[in-house]
Amino acid sequence: MPKVLVSDPIDKVGIDILSQVAQVDVKTKLSVDELIHCIPEYDALMIRSGTRVTKEVIEAGSQLKIIGRAGVGVDNVDVQAATRRGIIVVNSPEGNTVAAAEHAVAMMLSLSRHIPDANQSLKANQWDRKRFTGVEVYKKTLGVVGLGKIGSHVATIARAMGMRLLAYDPFLSMERAEQIGCQLVELDLLIQDSDYITLHLPKTPETYHLINAEMLNKMKPTARLINCARGGIIDELALAEALKQGKIAGAALDVYEEEPLGDSPLRDLGTEVILTPHLGASTEEAQVNVAIDVAEQIRDVLLGLPARSAVNIPGLRPDLLEKLRPYLALAETLGNLVSQMAGGRIESLNIRLQGDLAVNESQPLVIAALKGLLSHALQERVNYVNATIEAKERGIHVIETRDASVKDYTGSLMLEAKGSMGSHSVTGVILGDGEIRITNIDGFPVNVPPNRYMLFTLHRDMPGIIGKIGSLLGSFNVNIASMQVGRKIVRGDAVMVLSIDDPLPDGILAEITKVPGIREAYTVALGANT
Repeated sequence: MPKVLVSDPIDKVGIDILSQVAQVDVKTKLSVDELIHCIPEYDALMIRSGTRVTKEVIEAGSQLKIIGRAGVGVDNVDVQAATRRGIIVVNSPEGNTVAAAEHAVAMMLSLSRHIPDANQSLKANQWDRKRFTGVEVYKKTLGVVGLGKIGSHVATIARAMGMRLLAYDPFLSMERAEQIGCQLVELDLLIQDSDYITLHLPKTPETYHLINAEMLNKMKPTARLINCARGGIIDELALAEALKQGKIAGAALDVYEEEPLGDSPLRDLGTEVILTPHLGASTEEAQVNVAIDVAEQIRDVLLGLPARSAVNIPGLRPDLLEKLRPYLALAETLGNLVSQMAGGRIESLNIRLQGDLAVNESQPLVIAALKGLLSHALQERVNYVNATIEAKERGIHVIETRDASVKDYTGSLMLEAKGSMGSHSVTGVILGDGEIRITNIDGFPVNVPPNRYMLFTLHRDMPGIIGKIGSLLGSFNVNIASMQVGRKIVRGDAVMVLSIDDPLPDGILAEITKVPGIREAYTVALGANT
């Protein structure tokens, strides 16, 4: 009989589901060394946020088939290490949506009416009504930063309370925002015009300290800030200073850059700040929902069935997965690449299966391409199961075409995306050794492997331009790993593709565009193991 280790507290209903097909051992508060010592005997591991599943734990889990995270994020799991070992990682992307949204609304209302401090004051035998005069949210403007499932639910509740809604989400269409009842605007305008600002974003390099001193200075002095998403999106030191100086009226935080919250200046503030210990998903209903969701997926995988919310491996029947596995990686890589080339708000994606690939089942490749397209923005929130739904919710129009007449390679895949930076296309193939090659960029023939950091330019094919770019990069201490130029005619337009060892320093892209002959320049950051 299979064995399942549950290393964090979960609702009993999850234990009961697992017990139908496996021996279940509940061992909580294990150290990393203890987990490494015992994990070899288990076929599945079920966790919440307390257990860190490191590369060492995964490598020790010689029998592991699946890791289930009873929650949304998988920050505490080394997903790449699990993928390399063929271990499925699943989560519960919707189990705590309502709980997290309701907590954000509760924080907004508590902040408006000073409820925590008024409660404490009354329990201390005081009756100080004037001190706790609050404000109404009715007819106030709520700025929702991130209109995913949780942000959309918050917007729906706020609209029912009579609030005016602004939203910033660079990956959402205007039409979808209007359906929710929000006016889609740029972040600066939202920051300046909102009476309340609620954050619903993943923590990524782009969103780290998104709300910093500069942003706080742009807010109304009566503005109130709520974060029930991820710690690190707000610069907490800058926030504390802004609250002390009265630059904004208040803030309510449920998540922090370091958890548990340590010695923070936020602790010393008064009624203008509310702090809760990461309670967004802490409702009885949410804990039951995520326990059921993940336990059912672990049960199904142990029975040989697909998982419905796999973060790293698509829920395909084994024979089809084995056949298409290399092309799934190709589709995801090309989707990630063309997404960054076309810009944040993608309007449409054309997926063309060419050559022998045109006769294959297309849906897995379409899903993989969409996962890659959305992964730069959504990080762990997008997987092979929800990629299609996420694309639909963002108003991305997906077009699928086939062309068996293309015979440059045995089979190739072309993706064309239309976004805020225009339309761009990429074509790629799988070589005989299984390596991915990019064979065409915007109609220009190339033959380059994808690299973690890449620089693309569109320029006039003229003497000296390659040397100027190389010298410019060298002056910024940027090392070039490889370079290739694709052109159609001599002295016409050309595309240059450079693989570089590190991200470009700030400001260098603007300098590149100043080089005579350069028409466009943009960078792409792909996965670490691309």
